[in-house]
Order: sequence, then C-alpha cells, then structure tokens
Amino acid sequence: MDLSVIWKSLVLVMSGILLLKISGRKSIAQMTLAQTIVMIAIGTIIVQPIVEKSVTRTIVASAVFVGALLIIEYLQIKINSVEKFLTGQSKVVIENGILNVQTLKKLRMTVDQLEMRMRNEGLTKIEDIKYGTIEPNGLLGYELKDEAKPVTVGELKKY
Repeated sequence: MDLSVIWKSLVLVMSGILLLKISGRKSIAQMTLAQTIVMIAIGTIIVQPIVEKSVTRTIVASAVFVGALLIIEYLQIKINSVEKFLTGQSKVVIENGILNVQTLKKLRMTVDQLEMRMRNEGLTKIEDIKYGTIEPNGLLGYELKDEAKPVTVGELKKY
C-alpha cells in the first residue's frame, strides 16, 4: 500500500473527528434532519480524496458542511419558525388514556409500533397515560395519570 494513501487517510480521519466534534456530538436518535444529512455528507466526502488525491479540498468541503450546520442550528435557536420547520413538533397520540388514531396515521405509525415504544418505557396500558406524545426525535414522551404514578418516598412520609 502506498504510504501517501495511509497518510491521507490518517489526515482525513483526524480532520473528520475534529469537524464532527465542532458540529456537536449526539446519538443518531437525537439528531435533527440537518445534522443527519451533514454527517452522511461528511462521511461520503472524506472517502473521496483516497480516489481523487485532494485532501485539502475534502477538508474545506467538510468544513463548509459543518459551517452550514452551525448556521442552521443558530437560526433554529433564534427563529422559532425555522426550528418548527426543520425539527418539527411533538404530536399528541394519547390523551387521557384514549388513543388518537388520526395522529398515528399522520405519523405513519401503527398501534403496534406505539405499544412497542410504550413497552420500552415500561408502560403496559394506554389507559394509564394522561398525555403521550411522539417527539421530533421519534421517542415517546408521556405523563402518567395520578392513579398510575408510582409512589415516592416523600409521599409515603406524608402519611
């Protein structure tokens, strides 16, 4: 293997790590649409110089993507409508223990998929949930009804 290919690969990996560190670290489930696109683009761009032999252009192109991501994230913080458009909003799928099938259809989610997310959270009955939402990152957010909430030590001490 050519030593220059190894050197270029090392430089690209290190610059990729630096650029990804600058853009912010999140798990895939927590990434916004813009973050996911930038991460995929950087991964694709980093491989190109091994074929084309242009490390500098690759690093600059990756930096442009990270810069664009930082600008998008800044705009999301400053302008609510940009955040709403890019990230989305939570959607109520359960209200007072009643399933909102219309919202599930809009989200293209089946009842079985919702129940799977409930089980992952340790929930067994839809009737126990006061409000259940599907968050923009796809996770289930919920508030239990008072009668379904676990008793805390503080509540036990009151009695």
